[in-house]
Amino acid sequence: MTARTLSEAASKALLAAHGVPFAPERIVPDAASAAEAAAELGFPVVVKLNGDAIAHKTERGLVRLNLADAAAVEAAASDLLGRATAADGAVDLLVAPMLRGNRELIAGLSTDPQFGTTVMVGVGGILAEAIADVAVRPVPITAVDAAEMIDDLATQSLLGAFRGEPAVDREALAAVLLGLSAAAQADPTIASADLNPLIVVDGAPVAVDALVELDDDRAASAPVPARPRPTSDAFRALFDPKGVIVAGASSHPGKFGFVSLHNILAEGYEGFVGATNREAAEVLGIQTVADLADLPDGAADLIFLCTPAAANPDLLRAAAAKGVRAAFITSAGYGEAGEAGIAAQADLVALCDELGILLAGPNGQGVVSTPSKLCAQIVAPYPPAGRIGVASQSGNFVSSFQNYAVQTGVGISRAVSAGNAAAVTVADYLDFYAEDPETAVGLAYVEGVPDGRAFLDRMAGVVARKPLVLVKGGATSGGQRAAASHTGSLATDDRVFDGACRQAGITRAATVEEAFEAAATFATQPLPKGPRVVVMTTAGGWGVVTADAITRSELELAELPADLLAAIDEKLPPRWSRNNPVDLAGGETRDTIPEVLELIASHPEVDAVIQLGLGIQANQARLMRRGPFYPGHGLERIVAYHERQDTRFAQAAADISASTGKPILLATELAVADPDNAGPFAVRATGRLCYPSANRAVTALEHAWLHARWRRARGLG
Repeated sequence: MTARTLSEAASKALLAAHGVPFAPERIVPDAASAAEAAAELGFPVVVKLNGDAIAHKTERGLVRLNLADAAAVEAAASDLLGRATAADGAVDLLVAPMLRGNRELIAGLSTDPQFGTTVMVGVGGILAEAIADVAVRPVPITAVDAAEMIDDLATQSLLGAFRGEPAVDREALAAVLLGLSAAAQADPTIASADLNPLIVVDGAPVAVDALVELDDDRAASAPVPARPRPTSDAFRALFDPKGVIVAGASSHPGKFGFVSLHNILAEGYEGFVGATNREAAEVLGIQTVADLADLPDGAADLIFLCTPAAANPDLLRAAAAKGVRAAFITSAGYGEAGEAGIAAQADLVALCDELGILLAGPNGQGVVSTPSKLCAQIVAPYPPAGRIGVASQSGNFVSSFQNYAVQTGVGISRAVSAGNAAAVTVADYLDFYAEDPETAVGLAYVEGVPDGRAFLDRMAGVVARKPLVLVKGGATSGGQRAAASHTGSLATDDRVFDGACRQAGITRAATVEEAFEAAATFATQPLPKGPRVVVMTTAGGWGVVTADAITRSELELAELPADLLAAIDEKLPPRWSRNNPVDLAGGETRDTIPEVLELIASHPEVDAVIQLGLGIQANQARLMRRGPFYPGHGLERIVAYHERQDTRFAQAAADISASTGKPILLATELAVADPDNAGPFAVRATGRLCYPSANRAVTALEHAWLHARWRRARGLG
């Protein structure tokens, strides 16, 4: 790295050319000129020693503040010039007005190893490091991005009217960020830039100091061209093959070659299934062959390799001769196995490119495609069919997401473990899902991305078409160390990664459970048109907790309009809450819940509903069924009635959501505690998620609203 710093004056000139506002100042050679400049600018003033080799003036005592007259300026200037050393090179003096404000902000540019140049804004002053309230975005940013960065700051109260001063001019602050972004775009040698502090004067942020660092090597480095994404036809060969060959089929039930063949056959794949085995043994009713040449030409376009790495090149050549167009390789011993493995992986990629074969893996778990009833993987489970497309750097999380699908009934369209991602990356799979009519939302697990810029650009294009939910391993220092040992992922500041996700519209989840529930919401619920939520509950405490969760989120607890209050009055007894949350107060009859729900959801000032209490009646029915008095004493009839009611309520929520085009989320702990309860069971039957708690429903709905807001801000509808 050939780094050099610019003087404060030169730093300011570079940034000012792109619209960053600075206080007026003078550069002068001597003490007398400093006094003259101070008089022109108006007292009090600041005087600093200025030079290209001077980076940290305050630490060296090279700044004089609040100088009130010419004599003080001359004395300070003379002293500063006397403090210059030979190492400082050529120096002069910088004279500027002494600005005062009760608030300080910071802004700047920095370089991230994955995402390149980034722009940041945050709270400045003496508490900047302690508070660490900053927002970051990769360059370039738009006006929308800049506004969102300001909104992301946690200490919003500091941006409002403060101690008799007006609120911070957000447009002016956004202009500072846009100016920094423009400077970085215009000059790729800028490695960093600091504006610290930005003093807020009468609401306007004004930079009073600047330091720019240049790295001439940055201009010479060109981005490594990315591999082109495989064609849609190639992906179809992987996900919707007309036939599958399992190479290395085994009669031993504990080996991958047995498990993968078993899973393909057991889950009902209807295409051609062939298999190879060195002894040509019969495995699971399939007559294997010792040589791929003995299989019919053109019968399969996917080969699933459970063979040692050394055998794979010859198998791929033979497969290509049979018309195979995609290969999933479970074999280890490649990029994860040191220099020899890296070289073998490079050879493998080159060979598949030469043969025209899409290479998935190696060192992967498998591929699932419910539209084709394909379960080509070395583990369980096989999920129900649905609209979620899964791609993961870790095979374990492919299993996790499929397990959640089995548990909740919210199904999956495609799922693939990228393995070493030698030729096809997680981004490639997600890009394919964006055009796949079987997929409504992408769901991904990543630990790192080699080229953050390319990833960001690709994912912005994906999210413009369909929602994308992502959970990232390595968000903490401990997780980063674990990720480095697991996948060799480069560490990046998590704030940068988070900012990149926000910029691209990626829904980032904190946990795997949250990620699946967000994806399930996108796949099964309409997007909210606004943040206004009404909670409908059969018990007051549930409603209170949910109201707290909504208030802490970026959703709004809607005020009930007068006409809606009056309409609900006609349905519920006088003791109902007459507020949001709508506590039914025991006024539930056979028709009350569907009728009140429809009144609420249909109102134009309501954007979404969270319904609590589903399954209460069926829970009592369960206890009655298990008790010693069933079916006598009239219990059989009341049990059937209770279960029928909860079933009806679940179906009504789905129907009303469909008719109004608004999300209606049902939440109950019974989704986990008793998933066979008639209420949660009926929700699963509608294809929707029954949320295990109100808090998790709020989080999922918040993700949906933030995505809708992101789309609206960019004119995407």
